[in-house]
Amino acid sequence: MNLEEALALWKQKLPETGCLNQLESETVSIDESLGRITAEPVFARLSSPFYNASAMDGIGVRFQDTIGAGEATPVRLTLHEQFEWMNTGNVLEDKFNAVIMVEDVQPVDDKTVEIIAPVTPWKHVRTIGEDIVTTELILPDGHRIRPIDLGAMLATGLTAIQVHKIPTAMVIPTGSELVQPGESLQAGNIIEFNSRVLAGYLTEWGLQAERSPIIIDKPEALKKAISDAVAKYDLVIVNAGASAGSRDHTAGVIGELGEVVLHGVNIRPGKPVILGIVGGKPVIGLPGYTISAVLTLNLFVRNLADSLLGAQSSPPRLLEATLARPLSSKLGVKEFIRVKLGQVDDVMMATPGGRGAGAVMSLVQADGFLTVGANSEGLGAGEKVLIELLRDEHEIQNTLVFIGSHDNILDVLANLLHRLRPICRLSSAHVGSMGGIMAIRRGEAHLAGTHLLDEETGEYNIAFIKRFLPDIPLQLINLTYREQGFLVPRDNPLNIRDFSDLTREDVRFINRQRGAGTRLLTDMHLNRLSINPEEVNGYDREEYTHMNVASAVASNNADTGLAIRAAAVALDLDFVPVAEERYDLILPKAYLNDPKVIALLQTIKENEEFKQTVKSLGGYDLRDCGTVMYEQ
Repeated sequence: MNLEEALALWKQKLPETGCLNQLESETVSIDESLGRITAEPVFARLSSPFYNASAMDGIGVRFQDTIGAGEATPVRLTLHEQFEWMNTGNVLEDKFNAVIMVEDVQPVDDKTVEIIAPVTPWKHVRTIGEDIVTTELILPDGHRIRPIDLGAMLATGLTAIQVHKIPTAMVIPTGSELVQPGESLQAGNIIEFNSRVLAGYLTEWGLQAERSPIIIDKPEALKKAISDAVAKYDLVIVNAGASAGSRDHTAGVIGELGEVVLHGVNIRPGKPVILGIVGGKPVIGLPGYTISAVLTLNLFVRNLADSLLGAQSSPPRLLEATLARPLSSKLGVKEFIRVKLGQVDDVMMATPGGRGAGAVMSLVQADGFLTVGANSEGLGAGEKVLIELLRDEHEIQNTLVFIGSHDNILDVLANLLHRLRPICRLSSAHVGSMGGIMAIRRGEAHLAGTHLLDEETGEYNIAFIKRFLPDIPLQLINLTYREQGFLVPRDNPLNIRDFSDLTREDVRFINRQRGAGTRLLTDMHLNRLSINPEEVNGYDREEYTHMNVASAVASNNADTGLAIRAAAVALDLDFVPVAEERYDLILPKAYLNDPKVIALLQTIKENEEFKQTVKSLGGYDLRDCGTVMYEQ
């Protein structure tokens, strides 16, 4: 079933259960009502103010006594008969109907003052009910109470109101492979954190969410957990077990206890979602992968949570952007793509991120979702697209867009800029050195990182800039020199020393992606030794960052790969040096005066914490850091 049909079916089915018609209310003190939803209209008990009050420091008068006052014809007033001294907020006696500010009053003696200008009726007076009138509507039914609302209600003499009871939800994590955070781990274990994520969203939306213990992959155990939860909670979320594998029991158990309204929606990620009703309560089975679970929670539970609360959420925040690179999509499936956003010149650029349903960091780093319709095979670079925002638009507009070669220093910079320069956020996309150069060529980035060695000249980066960016005024600024080499397990058990070892049958190599400077360095050395890439076991197996290469070696998924020393240090690997290379930043001159670029350059040139942190990573030399190496 497609998404629109699934949402319509779910919306139609829920009222039939009666679960949305059981909104209960309770009386709470206004002091404890922040964030709660009003269960009935709130009316003013008293007027505010409930007496005529002076709005200024000065004197209370009858406006009639001031008529004719002027510089040439001053008027004198007598204390207690024609005026009284007033402070802001004082009660204005019934006989007075105006206030003159103290700076416009000239004392003559202890009982007499002089004025040189008349006042109009009720000048500088807060009259009864000026703000709120008795019986006036303060808040409507179904309103989420804000801090300012507390003041308005209390100002009218109210002390308690009726609000909807907070709906309760239970999140049930399932899977025999799950272990709680902090427990000892064995191969095959997965740390259980999805229930925290899902309960966090439910809490953020206003529900009272709790988590059950981990339920093992046994139908009887799951059946008891769901039955117990339905008896106590308004909403039940079951995480994992939603697919069709031998250990996926959620749909069967929901069907046995009640009704499966729907199992499977034509979306990606999130296809195996289950919508069910048990005992008149909604029971939703979410996929096990985090991104799939979060996406389907938003699609099928967000509006349901609003209905249970008797409230309505704000509509999604949408932003038009330009797609930075082509994006393919499977025909017939509606796909939700995580994207990073950044404004380059006057154009908001959207760069697609990771698409794996289990890639948690891709959602942590995402700025929004791009939806590709089921009738589309993809989108082209430069197309205008609508993005549903996950971050504040102001934060996105102050993003420094960095595209190009990966380096661990970028994480150091991102952290420092976020902490020291709140106006500047660094967003980096790791597409290799050539990818960075092409991004600069297309105007998609403020900066690009590159470390491309030209074999003929022995020079880094300049030849490639002249070839691919000849007409763009720019500076090539050094960030660091770094060591590249073979990452190997501790004590180098296979005794890998140089590129000739990659042809051995017992060596599993892991490569970097095409266009990466590390890939070009690998190809150059293989070419010098006349080694055909087909002779290298793993040459076609690609990763996009130095840390991914290090992870593959550390987890014994590869025996070696070429990466920087810092990656070896981070994962406690041994390192066989191959070369020192120069890693530079390509900066178009058009952005030299951009405050975000200025902040980054000042950080790499002047910040001692930056320099000390980078040196502690291992394998870096900052001798030319911040120096312009080439300019055109």
